[in-house]
Amino acid sequence: MFLREAEPMSAEAARLMNPLRLAYLGDTVWELLIRSRLVYAGKNVRHMHQGAIAGVNAQAQAQALHRVEPLLSPEESAIVLRGRNAHSRHPVPRHQSPADYQAATALEALIGYLYLTGQEERLLQLFQYTQQEAEPCQRSN
Repeated sequence: MFLREAEPMSAEAARLMNPLRLAYLGDTVWELLIRSRLVYAGKNVRHMHQGAIAGVNAQAQAQALHRVEPLLSPEESAIVLRGRNAHSRHPVPRHQSPADYQAATALEALIGYLYLTGQEERLLQLFQYTQQEAEPCQRSN
């Protein structure tokens, strides 16, 4: 169970939320999952930091979204579309492509939506799938 200060919100209330607000929270939840995975893997602090940077950037999040898109429900796909089409008021960070940044925002919006609606099991299922696909050689050891 995830830490939360309030009860999960209804799917309808979360769907009505600005997708950038969903992405704001989803970015933090994604980073917590990545960092937790690194801690459980027994990495040293330097390797955890490098792994977190590698797993939380726009390119990595865009790749994760592309891996899970075929698994999404119509409702989840609608959240992803809203996140992808959301326009932030700041420029794309340096060294990131606009397409990757849009896809990363879409993934973050989905993660935020699943978290806010209390769908932790689904959130973890999608996260674990992205990590299995991202690290095939580490699975075989």
